[in-house]
Amino acid sequence: MAKFDIIAHHADFVVAYKPSGVSFHSENEAGFVALLEKQLDISLYPVHRLDKVTSGLLVLATSSDAARELTLLFTERLVNKFYLALITDKPKKKQGWIKGDMAKSRRGTFKLLKTQENPAITRFYSASVRAGLRACLMKPFSGKTHQLRVALKSLSAPILGDESYGGSSSDRVYLHAFYLAFDWHGEHMSYSAVPKEGEHFMHLIKHDVFNSWQQPEQLEW
Repeated sequence: MAKFDIIAHHADFVVAYKPSGVSFHSENEAGFVALLEKQLDISLYPVHRLDKVTSGLLVLATSSDAARELTLLFTERLVNKFYLALITDKPKKKQGWIKGDMAKSRRGTFKLLKTQENPAITRFYSASVRAGLRACLMKPFSGKTHQLRVALKSLSAPILGDESYGGSSSDRVYLHAFYLAFDWHGEHMSYSAVPKEGEHFMHLIKHDVFNSWQQPEQLEW
């Protein structure tokens, strides 16, 4: 079994890298949480999750008490999360807010509505990486299923590889949980992880725009 990268091992939680294509929960085979528990030989308590297609940072508590505290931070929107995405179509706008209620669509997908009763809220920046490839740095201000995938689809620029939402076929869905930050018992914690899978992400990593996004908390949100 391939070992997962551990970004940080705190007394109260573990920050680990989930590769794209690995299910969070066990389905027909062991999922990320179960495999990581086996790797570290400890019990872990999930406090948030990533879609199977999404790579990047996950925080898992090491006790039920820490899990309660961390879950509260996530539900109260006190964790700053930043994602990287790649798109091939020109979006309706290059940066700003994407807001709207989300409703179930067909085959397990969702759609963004114009109503604002309980909206999904996302802000993003984007920049050209090369001809036909644009990178997005995204910050969700709510925690809806498929939120970022739906947000970019609503701009007529679905994520590269995200065929469920009309994206071009590729070697993976180009969505990555890049950076996490939160305050923990009086100390500010921040973690980042560069995407490891996907040839098109390698173009972004070598680009100047990626350097300008290294400290996303310092950008204007």
